[in-house]
Amino acid sequence: MYRPKDSSKSPRFTGPRTFMRLEQIRTTDDVDFVIVGVPFDTGASNRTGQRYGPQHVRDFSVLLRPYNPDQDINIFDYCSGVDYGDIDVVPGNIHKTYDNIVEGLEPIIEKNITPILIGGDHSISLGHLRAFAKKYGPVSLVHFDSHGDTWDHYFGEKYAHGTPFKRAVEEGVVDPHHSIQIGMRGPLYGPEDIENARDLGYEVITMRKVREIGIEKVIERIHARVKNRPAFVSYDIDFLDPAYAPGTGTPEVGGPTSYEGLEFVRGLDGLNIVGFDLVEVLPSYDTGEITAIAASAIIFEMISLVALKKRREKNN
Repeated sequence: MYRPKDSSKSPRFTGPRTFMRLEQIRTTDDVDFVIVGVPFDTGASNRTGQRYGPQHVRDFSVLLRPYNPDQDINIFDYCSGVDYGDIDVVPGNIHKTYDNIVEGLEPIIEKNITPILIGGDHSISLGHLRAFAKKYGPVSLVHFDSHGDTWDHYFGEKYAHGTPFKRAVEEGVVDPHHSIQIGMRGPLYGPEDIENARDLGYEVITMRKVREIGIEKVIERIHARVKNRPAFVSYDIDFLDPAYAPGTGTPEVGGPTSYEGLEFVRGLDGLNIVGFDLVEVLPSYDTGEITAIAASAIIFEMISLVALKKRREKNN
């Protein structure tokens, strides 16, 4: 059983900077989840530096403790996890990076271990989905973001952080008819920027609609859409309002608070989630580490979902 160091006995500022002070070991034995960094930002279209996101989030995560009071669970009573390290990305080459992502995730996914991936820009999610599709076929996508990322191209290029979820449908690695996008907002080039996602088959709940119907109804729609299918959760930190997550490349005002951002993840309990990613943390714009605080807490909630699933399995 792998668990974090006890920070009441070992000071948080000692030792290597791993997520939540987990052991840094590349193993698929006796683990239920692994934390994996994907430090790639060549797909970014505006600000860059997301390659430093995984370590930035790890740095702040040393403050996390194992008990989740909102979900009433001590994570490591039910599951074991490690910090698996980073995928060997290829700066400047998105296609070789995709190959490395698929190769790196394959032994994890084959053993039914839940990978929790820290980016990196959002282009990496296509690599993650390719890896899961090799085992499960097209998966359901639960996508939290201020942008739909279903554009056809950026600067004539088909592979960028604004295009992964169109390519995912074209490649057949996502089932859009059991997938949902939440939080879209901000200025666009035209109404087609939202409607194109719906034309691909995604259900889209804009941020205005989120405010109109409330978090509870949104969670109900997520569960109704995904049902019991294998699901991948992709969480762009710019889903949050920039007041709560300034350290990102393309911020959009009018988003959720950090509390609301956590509530959305907590509400996913009960889905058949096979993997997660959290992307677009950009340390150079992260005033007071506000974004790292939010990102590490969101990942903590993702790990808690793994523990809750294990508890149900144990009790059944």
